[in-house]
Amino acid sequence: MTLSSKNENLEAAFTHLFEVISSKRFLKKEGLGNEVPFFLYPFHPANQVKVDGLIKALKAKLETHGISILEINLYDLSIDKLKSEGDLEPILRKEPIWPKDELKEQLQALLSAEHEIIPEIVRRMDSEQFDVLFITGVGLVFPYIRSHTILNNMQKVAKEKPLVMFFPGDYIHSLEYGSSLKLFGLLKNDKYYRAFNLKNYKL
Repeated sequence: MTLSSKNENLEAAFTHLFEVISSKRFLKKEGLGNEVPFFLYPFHPANQVKVDGLIKALKAKLETHGISILEINLYDLSIDKLKSEGDLEPILRKEPIWPKDELKEQLQALLSAEHEIIPEIVRRMDSEQFDVLFITGVGLVFPYIRSHTILNNMQKVAKEKPLVMFFPGDYIHSLEYGSSLKLFGLLKNDKYYRAFNLKNYKL
């Protein structure tokens, strides 16, 4: 079990990510043993701002090497959905007086992974040409959207291209827990086992 370190050398980590993602082995989904081409990059949540900047630089570098990236930021997507349905302004007006549990339930209903978020991701995938899908903004949409729910639902619709989720927390593999996602390194484990940890990816 390897936990994300706050003192990780992020520049070196993202150099490794570029080498991995730009490799033919990765792009051709080789060596996955018939598993879905889903990959996680776990990082310490205190490094979120720096990671955001490095993701932007990574995308630009990959694209200069002819590798197109479709980034889906779950927070931005959620705001877009709420705006398009006319729900954002009413929620913002009521948010100061709503109990937190009621607000969470309302957002979960409006931003159902299965019925709202995944169909919108699929629509964006269908409308663009890309080589790799990046999923970002995972921490910003907690608790109304859970990362393991996104991954479970994406298995049905996103098998053709590699998917990389940038995860602010730990991807744990242990005899006690099995494989699970631990958001922020603190929250209850969400069981998920089908993604590959990019930190362990060997070229």
